Amino acid sequence: MDDDDTSLPADTLAILQQFLAERTQREHDEQQLMINVTGLDAHFEEDWQLSQFWYSAETKRAIGDALAKIAKEHDNTSCFRIALLSCPSLYATIKKLHSNVNIFEYDKRFAAYGTDFVHYDYNAVDSNKDYLSHQNQCYDLIIADPPFLSEECMRKMSKIVNNLQRRSDSKIVFCSGEVVEPWLTAYLPVHKCRFQPQHERNLGNEFVTYANFNFDEYFDIK
Repeated sequence: MDDDDTSLPADTLAILQQFLAERTQREHDEQQLMINVTGLDAHFEEDWQLSQFWYSAETKRAIGDALAKIAKEHDNTSCFRIALLSCPSLYATIKKLHSNVNIFEYDKRFAAYGTDFVHYDYNAVDSNKDYLSHQNQCYDLIIADPPFLSEECMRKMSKIVNNLQRRSDSKIVFCSGEVVEPWLTAYLPVHKCRFQPQHERNLGNEFVTYANFNFDEYFDIK
């Protein structure tokens, strides 16, 4: 086969080259952020290969306001600890409202958030009985957005969440697809809520929230 038979049309090649150049620039910019910027000033693009999809500004604001209300109900607000699992786009909003928060992420770019960052891999929980032992039984409120809509992912994420709970009545919120309901409710004492998180990009799956308490009472749901 001649080389000409496999070459791309000029317009397609130009689009591809532009896409690759923009991606290279984004990766460079993010590396600079990790070197020069930390904390709330750090900003990251979604990595679709890691199933990252950022929440809309309205959703981040609504969840942030809800968590602030929940934290204030605690007897000692300063000791109230929040864990964010695989939902990094919530971090900056939550951190501005409540200082005691950790972000659990597989993506090491988020080490830019300093000591609040905890690197984790949900797949490791089955092979290591002491996995995340320094964080276990430490959190009063846990929000998780599992990266994959599968029973295996729900099972492993549920196991991690159970271990992170400070008490049996620690609050749990999962943001995930409707399709996971039978799996998630089999592993955790949660129910589907009315509040529906929205993303910056339209996703094919219907996303909802699940909680082990009345999460909806903290939102103005019509």
